[in-house]
Amino acid sequence: MRTEDGAKRVRAFLGGRAVADSHRPKLAWEVPWYPSYWLPEGDVDLAAIPEAAIRRPPETAAALAGHVHLDWGAMDAWFEEDEEVYVHPRDPYTRVDILASSRHVEVMVDGVTVADSHRPTILFETRLPPRWYLPPTHVRLDLLRPSTTTSQCPYKGTAGYWSVEAGGRLHPDLAWTYRTPLPESVKIAGLVCFLNEKVDLVVDGELQVRPRTKFS
Repeated sequence: MRTEDGAKRVRAFLGGRAVADSHRPKLAWEVPWYPSYWLPEGDVDLAAIPEAAIRRPPETAAALAGHVHLDWGAMDAWFEEDEEVYVHPRDPYTRVDILASSRHVEVMVDGVTVADSHRPTILFETRLPPRWYLPPTHVRLDLLRPSTTTSQCPYKGTAGYWSVEAGGRLHPDLAWTYRTPLPESVKIAGLVCFLNEKVDLVVDGELQVRPRTKFS
């Protein structure tokens, strides 16, 4: 497990007050995609947190000795400095670039063209394939069906999903929209993105290979 010292002030709130407040967090990569926070025991009000929400490090993780991990979902809110952060800590090695483009993008589902645009906005995120966000007027909105699915991202915010009706059947949760993204991702507000892993994506006339990711 890779660990390193974090530079941000980290706070966790529960029941309306801060139950953890640390200027000395450690980041630990327990899974490949993002880090978790481990906080010095002295910076955590352990008596105010349910025991099931507290995890101590294994003996093999010497770098985490004297630190505890708090279950992210068991807390009411997390803050890095004075900004709330969602889902998991931001990875200091993840970068998100959002660029306007004039490339020709077509999206097909079961042989049906569901989007066609020369004005994509491309979101490049570390360790993920490029995501092509398209103006809704360039999408066959008549084929989209609202979904109750949502997801959260610490870099983009909360997304609402769409299913696609094509080829005589409903394909669940193939597209999403960030209606009110976080400030650093405001350029994708209201745009529609399709899951590269499950649609046929054609860029400048070339069919793209479907990427293999955790979302496949």
